[in-house]
Amino acid sequence: MTSRAQLTGLPAVAVVLVGGVLALQLNHGGGTFEPLASADPCAARTVTSQADGIDGLTERLVLLGLDGAACRLGVSREALTLQLAQPGPRTDEEIDALRAGLLDAVDRMKDEGTLPPASDLVDEALDNADLNRFLEAAIRALPDSVIDAALKTDDVLVRTIDELDLREVLANIDDQHDLNQHLDAAVTQAVKDSLLDRLRNLI
Repeated sequence: MTSRAQLTGLPAVAVVLVGGVLALQLNHGGGTFEPLASADPCAARTVTSQADGIDGLTERLVLLGLDGAACRLGVSREALTLQLAQPGPRTDEEIDALRAGLLDAVDRMKDEGTLPPASDLVDEALDNADLNRFLEAAIRALPDSVIDAALKTDDVLVRTIDELDLREVLANIDDQHDLNQHLDAAVTQAVKDSLLDRLRNLI
């Protein structure tokens, strides 16, 4: 059963997932509806990240998610990026396409074997966490095999996406220039909180 603490972290994850998509795309030619060479969002592409750990995982997720949403809507990802960054209410079609695109991205990364095991993210989640030293020591002492058996990275991401209030997320995107700056801090903290909440249940 999802705890109240786990649910608390979901809005922050939502803001960063979609905000990260918009910032990254707008910084790479997504500022016009029809760039000269719009890539086909339905064509599989290799997505890499300059970041490691949780930041890198989330960056790949949102880029692939936007591709999937644009493909479902029949528009370029640049056009969709600009469309989602505009003020005003989002349509049901946009919301459904974005959620489905993010879920498809999780499936793709799982199938490709590019999702890190949860145990690879634990140390990062514990760094600077506000835990008493005994609890932190107990979590760090858990064998990787125990963590990975109880906590699947794809399950963490799917549960988070399913709980996202995407309308609220998109309504809160009001300054595109600040998105890159808060991407790493907000998403890292949100994922850390989610992982820590689940890890506590293993102790």
